[in-house]
Amino acid sequence: MRDFRDAKAMAQTLREALKVKSISVSHSESLELVARTLGFHDWNVLSAAIQSSQPVSVQAAKLRARSRTAGTVIPVTPMRDIVFFPQLITPIFVGRVKTRRAIESAAANGGRILVVTQKRPDDDDPDFDALHSVGVLAEIIHRAEMPHGDLRVKVSCSERTAIVRPVDGDFLAAEVAPIEETRGLDAEAFMLAREIFERYQGFTNTAPPQSLYRYAGEPGVLADVVVQLMEVGIDKMQQVLETGDVVARLQAILGWMREGSPAKVN
Repeated sequence: MRDFRDAKAMAQTLREALKVKSISVSHSESLELVARTLGFHDWNVLSAAIQSSQPVSVQAAKLRARSRTAGTVIPVTPMRDIVFFPQLITPIFVGRVKTRRAIESAAANGGRILVVTQKRPDDDDPDFDALHSVGVLAEIIHRAEMPHGDLRVKVSCSERTAIVRPVDGDFLAAEVAPIEETRGLDAEAFMLAREIFERYQGFTNTAPPQSLYRYAGEPGVLADVVVQLMEVGIDKMQQVLETGDVVARLQAILGWMREGSPAKVN
């Protein structure tokens, strides 16, 4: 009997069955349908669960050089109206009691938090239904009490990470698993990255900053950096964060550039 680890095969079977009935769905749409049918929030969460359930002999080789997060409980820090990406080093300001508890717990247990964007920025006490299912794992570098009582916490963000299962407690915490990045070194990824450089000036009315050129050989990182310079809105930024497929990530950004969506350079 199939279980959730057979999700891709199940999605293909679903597409074929619907095609017979003259109903056309894309591969990504069928994956989302299977994920929800199996009780997962979306494909990203199901994919992370599949990765964390693989035998150690297969999965360890993938994750040894990355963080050891699969199945690990990590304190969660909700953010209002901003999406954090890997490679980012930035301060965050913490005032909410539950978030302070999450920071204190993280600082006492390895210093790692999961930074996740809220769906509604005006929600002062979000639960997991009010958070996106994918955020970024971050290391606490430094924390200090501000004169007005808030905490200033400097963090270094590392990798895309999905919430697999919430954990009960007096602050938000969850079992998490990393999202595998794919097609980052494909020829198509480099071709798309080159087009982003070519379109950047026309889209933003300014030349690409010199700092972008250091990522010319890392299309996935380039996509993450460029989208943070574009004024495309929280929903689209979250879409890019949730996309582990580097080619698909670059294609989305180029699509917005081709549409001529307004943008600015920070």
